[in-house]
Amino acid sequence: MMPGQRLQGCRSLHFNEDNGRFVLLAILILLYLLCGAAVFSAIERPSELRAHGRWNGTLHNFSETFNISLQDLNSFLREYEAAIAAGIRADALRPRWDFTGAFYFVGTVVSTIGFGMTTPVTIAGKVFLIFYGLLGCAATILFFNLFLERIITLLAVVMKAVRERRIRNSGLLPPGIRHDFSAYSLPGWKPSVYHVMLILGLSAITISCCASAMYSPVEGWAYLDSLYFCFVTFSTIGFGDFVSSQSAAYEYQSLYRVANCCFMLMGVCCIYSLFNVISIVIKQVLNWMLEKMSCLFCQRCNKANAFLSRRNAIRPGSKSRQSRFDKPDSDGPCDSDTEGRRLSGEMISMKDLAASNKVSLAIMQKQLSESANGYPRTVCGSSRHNGFSGGVGALGIMNNRLAETSNSR
Repeated sequence: MMPGQRLQGCRSLHFNEDNGRFVLLAILILLYLLCGAAVFSAIERPSELRAHGRWNGTLHNFSETFNISLQDLNSFLREYEAAIAAGIRADALRPRWDFTGAFYFVGTVVSTIGFGMTTPVTIAGKVFLIFYGLLGCAATILFFNLFLERIITLLAVVMKAVRERRIRNSGLLPPGIRHDFSAYSLPGWKPSVYHVMLILGLSAITISCCASAMYSPVEGWAYLDSLYFCFVTFSTIGFGDFVSSQSAAYEYQSLYRVANCCFMLMGVCCIYSLFNVISIVIKQVLNWMLEKMSCLFCQRCNKANAFLSRRNAIRPGSKSRQSRFDKPDSDGPCDSDTEGRRLSGEMISMKDLAASNKVSLAIMQKQLSESANGYPRTVCGSSRHNGFSGGVGALGIMNNRLAETSNSR
């Protein structure tokens, strides 16, 4: 591949930043998934094997104790799994499809949590869920986006007021503005994305800790399990291994259900906003990585430019490169390369030749004007003595140079 082709392909990266960011993000997500799969497989696989061993031992003991074949026992277990899918449990649970249960279900649908504890089993219910979820999920995502805008606006106003107060207390404001904030503002100031991410992260941690303190005594979960449930729910992952408000009766049941809905609403909005802000930070990291990669390619481009600039000026394709070299480039000085080329004895480029011709033409016009007006150029006595005087244009320049050389001797 020719150096010019490498340069062309390298420069094309600057026009495809979006595509480069997309490909880089896809690669990083794939690596992230592979790393996550390796970690979870190493952590959870031994526990799964032990659970399988215990379950097989329990089945064999039950089959031998009650003289039931394994086939009949497995058939009974399949029927029980179908009952679980319909919402039937061994322990007493609240009705799934009364109004409050249905409202809890549609809340998990439109928020995209989807615990899986309650699912429609009829054809009409499944068809209605498709259209209901399509509109409801879109409207809820719009609500989350509007909530994020209001949160960022509120944080910007609060942080701007704190910043103005800090500037006022520091004594940097003029006396006339110090007492009148309506005449003073920071129009170009915006809150840092890292400050917003920190505030949203602290808010999410606070809501999760408060909700876990409620779930632990009411649901009988460990506090760590409650924190796990809060993250799975607020991030709308919704595994369904822990689901709140499913027992038949609670102490202060109405108050608990209201608090449960409020915590879920605040937590989902806060975590969704936090995810959006983190995605901005990830995008900044991707831009930084692309910039580093672009700088690496640009170093190769500079080497290709240096290789091309050392070639003779009159060659095929030099006209197309001239427009690129005429543009100001801040990557490196151009005079050093010109001086190096002249010292090396190579041919002068067309650009330098044109520049020297312009200088010679200007001097020649000045000399012709002086000769026509009768104002001869002042030439030193040594030059007249040496005989190197007179002439215009390039001949005059050469005579002056020879006179200086002869005088120096």
